[in-house]
Amino acid sequence: MSREPDALANLLPAWHRLRDAERGEPLRELLAVVGEQLDLVRDAVAQQYDDWFVETAAEWALPYLGELVGYHRLPGYERVGTAGLRDGGDPAEARRRLAEALAPRRDVAATVAHRRRKGTLPLLEELAAGTAGWPARAVELSRLVAHHQPVRLHGAGDAFRLRRGRLADVRESAALDLAGGPFGTVARSADVRRAGSRHRRGGLTPAGVALFAWRLRPHPVLGAPAYCIDRTRSLYTFSILGNDVPLVTKPVPEPSATHIATLDNVPARLRRRQVADRLADFYGPGKSFVIRLDGQDAPVPPAAITIADLTGWRYRPGYGQVAVDPVLGRIAFGSRSAPRAGVSVDYHHAFSANIGGGAYPRDPETPPHARIRRVGPGEEHPLILDAYEAWRAERESGGAADCVIEIAHNGAHQEELDFDLGPDERLLLRAADGKRPVIRLLDTYSNRPDALNIRVPQEVPAGRWPRVVLDGLLITGRGVNVTGPLAALEVRHCTLVPGWSLEPGCEPHAPGEPSLLLDRTTACVEIDRSVLGTITVIGDEVSTDPLPIHLRDSVLDATGHDREALSAPDCRHAHAELHAHRSTVFGEVHAHAVRLAENSLFTGRMHVARRGIGDLRYSYVPSGSRTPRRHRCAGDVAEGVRPVFESVRYGTPDYARLAANCPLPIRRGAEDGSELGAFHDLYEPQREDNLRARLAEHVPAGADAGLIFVS
Repeated sequence: MSREPDALANLLPAWHRLRDAERGEPLRELLAVVGEQLDLVRDAVAQQYDDWFVETAAEWALPYLGELVGYHRLPGYERVGTAGLRDGGDPAEARRRLAEALAPRRDVAATVAHRRRKGTLPLLEELAAGTAGWPARAVELSRLVAHHQPVRLHGAGDAFRLRRGRLADVRESAALDLAGGPFGTVARSADVRRAGSRHRRGGLTPAGVALFAWRLRPHPVLGAPAYCIDRTRSLYTFSILGNDVPLVTKPVPEPSATHIATLDNVPARLRRRQVADRLADFYGPGKSFVIRLDGQDAPVPPAAITIADLTGWRYRPGYGQVAVDPVLGRIAFGSRSAPRAGVSVDYHHAFSANIGGGAYPRDPETPPHARIRRVGPGEEHPLILDAYEAWRAERESGGAADCVIEIAHNGAHQEELDFDLGPDERLLLRAADGKRPVIRLLDTYSNRPDALNIRVPQEVPAGRWPRVVLDGLLITGRGVNVTGPLAALEVRHCTLVPGWSLEPGCEPHAPGEPSLLLDRTTACVEIDRSVLGTITVIGDEVSTDPLPIHLRDSVLDATGHDREALSAPDCRHAHAELHAHRSTVFGEVHAHAVRLAENSLFTGRMHVARRGIGDLRYSYVPSGSRTPRRHRCAGDVAEGVRPVFESVRYGTPDYARLAANCPLPIRRGAEDGSELGAFHDLYEPQREDNLRARLAEHVPAGADAGLIFVS
């Protein structure tokens, strides 16, 4: 039988089908329903054989297979909640993300093999990578504890005890540089905070195994221009924003399953001593970082690289030398060897997730029948404005209404960008997949703002309003100004630098200045997986409806908890309705209404004009806020809680991350037990619980396991 809806109806004699057609085909519709159920039964019968194997079993069968081999999944992880339904998402997709975070199928499949390797350190590292997705290094802390040497054992041939009764050699600078970390080998006293201890022969002897895990992910930046902060002395930073950025290792796969992770296998921060001793392992094409001069393909030779401490820029390299500080991400050239045509760099930095402008895969969408105009060196158009003007010229002669401008390189564009759109037009300005272009908006004019302007005439009739999409861009120097009626403004995977640009210490250059100015527009603003500064709304509160602003998996940063993250000028209520889903807002929100805010964090006071509209659920707002009705918000469930962050400055690796001492109602306050804020979908609380449960099952006999987060 086929899977066609009319498969059963076609088996009837022709005269039955004719009589059924005369009566409106009720029999055909009944047989279609019966056929659909038969297909389900047939699929279930065919699936029964596949359910015997963990690789092909259905999701519902995995717990039963796990019980057969002794795998016990932690309870409560099937609960996803209704977030996927409320923000228009797919609940099946939410369950898929949660399943990927916990990896039950992979765990069940490897349970028997893990039982055979129980107690080995490589297995613990494999559990961290397979269960939680975190690279890790397992260390037996008991082997690093310094013991007093009993006199009666001296000369007794106990070489193991003799090796343990040692002191730190202050001449071994490389070993001292790693002391106390996951790669340290220097003997030390017992650290009861890091692993458990057990009583042995009347004495307290640490018997712990520490699993050092890295949660921050390495993000590559390839072929990007370095930022010159002092042309006279030829001082540069790896980051094009001019801020200090710690470089991390580009991880390489481990050679075997029995290998213990080293500095090369995890995204660890580069240290000056290690890089100086092993420069060839970290510097060069395809490695952790590389420097190129004057547009040359060949990098600066390793013999010219000097690893130095460039704190305060006090170190001055000699002739022909290039000083590099991997801890701060700084570069200094010799006095007579300064580059003449610029510096480009490849490097890796650490961040929590794939949000904001970055070179991670985004799978950008292209409208049907739209022509892609590529911009960059060697492409069809060298500048963004060239591509835009070419589209305008074709548009005047009856060309397509859709314009896709794709930036196909990682360089910087320093242009004055003004886009004027007409009826039914759609402009999509995006980065090519795997690229992170930078748009630098310079202070060109003294008598007007130098923003990226999107303008639409007010006389464009409703129903023919244009649309604008910004995808995968990093915009610095100024913000984006939108004027006139738009059908929609979509900002995806973009960074509109909070405070316009950064100082070397990641302090904002212009605190509180708007990254997005909406001036008398009608756009439905969609912000998805982005980082941006203040949103300022100038609207007509009499003749227009409030502007809908949707914020999903994003960070809205006013560069201060007491500054306005969303408001109208002069701290008035923005004529807008906010929809916030899994987002972090640094600053105050002054809006007409908040239709829905769920699984989100607001560090500044919220003040809405209409409290009777909307819902605030599974979120945090400070006390004294004027909000719509609340449902299980962190401040209401437990009094006195407040969020604690590792860093609130954009440009730092731990930006917007919750600290380890953040209260549990915030760290696990989402409706599915995950954390509140922009990193909700990382499911780190669930990953941590799952990993701790697996560690308790597989640690060596007589030892305790401690999970230590390096990043």
